[in-house]
Amino acid sequence: MGIRDDWRSWRHVTKLDPDRPNPPELISKVVESGTDAIMISGTQGITREKVKALLEMLRGRGVPLVIEPANKDVVIFDADVDYVFIPSVLNSGSKWWVLDVHVEWIVDQLKNLRSIHWEKVVPEAYIVLNPESAVARLTGSETNLSVEEILGYVKFADSFLKFPVIYIEYSGKYGDPEIVRMARSQVEKARLFYGGGIDSKEKALEMSKYATIVVGNVVYTDVNRFLETVI
Repeated sequence: MGIRDDWRSWRHVTKLDPDRPNPPELISKVVESGTDAIMISGTQGITREKVKALLEMLRGRGVPLVIEPANKDVVIFDADVDYVFIPSVLNSGSKWWVLDVHVEWIVDQLKNLRSIHWEKVVPEAYIVLNPESAVARLTGSETNLSVEEILGYVKFADSFLKFPVIYIEYSGKYGDPEIVRMARSQVEKARLFYGGGIDSKEKALEMSKYATIVVGNVVYTDVNRFLETVI
């Protein structure tokens, strides 16, 4: 399929934060690492200008590009953006992060006469499980869930809501591989993604048995260890 390979085949995704330093030498190491895709994503301090600046650095580098917007201003359907992954945080304490925030960006696109390229939109069912993460605090996520409740969210997203992506998000903390394994056993049609605390080859191998892995923080703390996660 070439450069715009279907996201369902990805095993390793690198998450770059537009609000963090992204010098050219770091970008080069990421695009040459063998990662299947680069996701432009962040929770705090994310603006349209910062996203566009990072996108410009990644343009034409031969790696599929995804924007995962944190707010309506960074829903960008650029020609070089392969997909826009739209997260709904199912275990948020507010329906804003499940439903209303998405109506907001659609309304914003319509008001500003921006085309919505639905063929690039991939809805994600987020299940946030690290209470100390920025995304958990921002969305008011209920993270104190039993295993059965986590699996219930997974099954609801897969079989009832029919999300194409279900994302188990520990964000900054390495999660429980057994939970990810059990989550995978409940998925029939969706693609399971996992993110959080992957900073070694061993962790990458462990979680990739069950899910597409998303690797982010270690890019900024130790790029050589990041390179080991590309399996």
